[in-house]
Amino acid sequence: MALEVAPGVVIPDSELSFAFVRASGPGGQNVNKVSSAVQLRFDLAGSTALSDPVKSRLRALAGRRLTDEGAILIIARNQRSQDHNRREALERLGDLVQRALIAPKTRKATKPTRASKERRLESKVRQRQTKQGRRRPVRWDD
Repeated sequence: MALEVAPGVVIPDSELSFAFVRASGPGGQNVNKVSSAVQLRFDLAGSTALSDPVKSRLRALAGRRLTDEGAILIIARNQRSQDHNRREALERLGDLVQRALIAPKTRKATKPTRASKERRLESKVRQRQTKQGRRRPVRWDD
């Protein structure tokens, strides 16, 4: 059951590990008896499915989900069923990896045009004249 993130990008099962724990919160006896919460651990440091630039972007996107060992830990406990929580954890990991696959565009530095410089200077002149008109007039008869 490998996780297919995008066409050509597949994370093998060997890099994913699941742990099932008891969920906290409301739910009555079911919460106390059944281990329905899922902890999905993806070994990012040892992954062969992703390239190095994608791994670095994924490290930045993971935030507090990144462990000291270099693994991504996703905890899903919103659903009552263990199977639903497992699917939710896989979907969240897939969304995270898909966001990391998109390379950011590099910014190209541009210079302002001559017309934009002139417009800026003209607006400064208008502003200066407006403020000068608000001043108290100077009296010369002293």
